[in-house]
Amino acid sequence: MNAKEIASFKKILLSIRQKLVGNVNSMEGEALKKSRQDAAGDLSNVPFHMADLGTDNYERDLMIHLIQNGEAELRNIDAALEKIEKGTFGVCDVCEKKINKTRLMALPHARLCVECQRKEEQEAGTA
Repeated sequence: MNAKEIASFKKILLSIRQKLVGNVNSMEGEALKKSRQDAAGDLSNVPFHMADLGTDNYERDLMIHLIQNGEAELRNIDAALEKIEKGTFGVCDVCEKKINKTRLMALPHARLCVECQRKEEQEAGTA
């Protein structure tokens, strides 16, 4: 991969990272609201239905799951940016072969080539 392509991938990664950081921070703020009243902006102290509480808990759990996924993606992006600095960007972490550019264009923070990713997913499915 030439320097121009590397610079292009770095720009893409930084852009994705910036958007993700904003999204994760926003979701954290919503998920960590102190109470149902705070989350909904509810000013009344009228008792609420238990089903509403269940919905609130489900939505909070979903938000936490989305935050965890976003944080994992941020770690992968940071690892890809570090690989750019080290000169190892686009190299599979397992077999050390080049990752196809088409794959990198679709998933710029890919750590594994298609074959190694397939093997990892198969092993995870059987575990």
